[in-house]
Amino acid sequence: MGIYNRFQQTLCLAIFFGLLLGTTACINGKKVGTSKSSAQAQLLAYSQDEKVLAKGQQLFQAYCSSCHNFLQKGIGPNLGQVTAAVTPVWLKKIIRNAPELIQQGDPRATQLYKEYQQLMPPFTSLKDADIEAIVSYIHAQQKAPVLDQANLGNPVLDPVPQKIAKSGLQLIIEHVTTAPLTADKAPKARINQMRVLPGTKDRLFIHDLRGTLYELNGTNWQVAFEINKERPHFINQPGMGTGLGSFAFHPDFYKNGLLYTTHTEAAGTDVADFAYPDSIKVAMQWVLTEWKIKDPNTLPLTGSSRTLMRINVVTGIHGVQECAFNPGAKAGDPDYGLLYIGIGDGGASESGFPFICQDKSRIWSSVLRIDPSGNNSKNGHYGIPPNNPYAKLSDAVACREVYCRGFRNPNRFTWTPDGKLLIADIGHANIEELNLGIAGGDYGWPYREGTFVINPRAKMDRVYNLPQDDNTQHYLYPVLQFDHDEGKAIEGGFVYTGTAIPQLRGKYIFGEIALGRIFFAEVDQLKQGKQATIQEFELKMGNELVTILGLNNGIKPDFRLGVGLNKELFIYTKSDGKVYGIVGCQPGQ
Repeated sequence: MGIYNRFQQTLCLAIFFGLLLGTTACINGKKVGTSKSSAQAQLLAYSQDEKVLAKGQQLFQAYCSSCHNFLQKGIGPNLGQVTAAVTPVWLKKIIRNAPELIQQGDPRATQLYKEYQQLMPPFTSLKDADIEAIVSYIHAQQKAPVLDQANLGNPVLDPVPQKIAKSGLQLIIEHVTTAPLTADKAPKARINQMRVLPGTKDRLFIHDLRGTLYELNGTNWQVAFEINKERPHFINQPGMGTGLGSFAFHPDFYKNGLLYTTHTEAAGTDVADFAYPDSIKVAMQWVLTEWKIKDPNTLPLTGSSRTLMRINVVTGIHGVQECAFNPGAKAGDPDYGLLYIGIGDGGASESGFPFICQDKSRIWSSVLRIDPSGNNSKNGHYGIPPNNPYAKLSDAVACREVYCRGFRNPNRFTWTPDGKLLIADIGHANIEELNLGIAGGDYGWPYREGTFVINPRAKMDRVYNLPQDDNTQHYLYPVLQFDHDEGKAIEGGFVYTGTAIPQLRGKYIFGEIALGRIFFAEVDQLKQGKQATIQEFELKMGNELVTILGLNNGIKPDFRLGVGLNKELFIYTKSDGKVYGIVGCQPGQ
């Protein structure tokens, strides 16, 4: 298509959205969009130079893609038609310094802040040419509206009308330490996961997605392992869950020295064990590695390694962000020494390729279970446990690694004291959910989000009521869920089993990543086929009530929960690298 024809097509799209928005978008009586008379001039403000667009794509992936895409709204607004609704000047201003624009009282920026309840960080370090490249790339990605042709009835506008109630309980928190900073702007330390290594003396480890595993002794952060130095193709862009995704010590680590990690590498680094048609772009590869550590007691941890599996993904989101051993399994139990791995859809569904994750023949959108000591997998690098649900299927294409499937992003899982597997699944535009992990279970993605229907071949920010014959689909549904009125992304948590805070025993404590809210549900309510009641904690530090979002000055905290020594709970945030201990619980004043 020639430049003139591309211009005409884009101009028609702009005029269509101008009419849709009333020619100029108005918020609180103020015009913030483009008028029809100026549409041509506005469109010419965006470069079509291929080098500029390539640079813009690289910058967008690095700075923007963790919150925005061009198909659906997510943590931030959908940018699929943004250049038809706002001027290039306004778009550059909000990218440059959104907090300043809000402080000046800009109506559209203020409305977005109210809707998404967090500040987009300023990018004042970017050069003008960088901003020009980003907005030009954004403009080149503008999409026509997707019409939903499925006969699903009317969309459900408020999927979970019940609001999460305050529990009347306050968690007492205190600042314990701050991680070594690995960037000079948020996220300053992408601290992601905390693990206790049990032994004669328990040891506490925590990792930064940018590639470093630390041992935490009190407030002393000792470098234990640097995967970015071990793997030359290691990448941790475009942020989100990329980088050093997860780590797990074998339950016999002090005997066999085995450590397992997941991390991202550049596309095409090596042949993938799990791939899809080559007509679909590979954004990167997720790699599961076994490390044979020479001396488990000496830092840094050094030794040899071998790759267990390599997985292609369509985008930089929803990768392999969790691997873990069942801590309740004892030597001799069928589950002992088996590694569970959470792999999301890799962004395939919202990129227009739902078939990549929709059936048992594919590895994506699943929680896997493998035997690292075996060799009966297709690549011969690990084993398929004989009690896996698909292990004995006659279907030659069944993915026998799968334990359960149908998740968008099973980014955290844990086990209850009585052995139940709990899987937190980050939703798309409407529902965040917690599921009981049942062998062979299908939780519906990309055709279900929570207890609702979603259409992966249309506009996925809509959900619909379940059909009357839904039981014929045999989907399993969450044991608790909340919608995006309450928060944008669930943070999987833990059942409290410590002794210092008896008020928390019997509670599954979890949260919401983008706003930093902390919730709980009673463990005895987490039953298949039922919805547990969610309640919210208040937070208190010193003599003041605080919020995680407030402690991060309104910038997305991207917070996590962890279990430390003595089974006590911690809160930590990627935005500033701070670690807080939960040291008490009391009734609200």
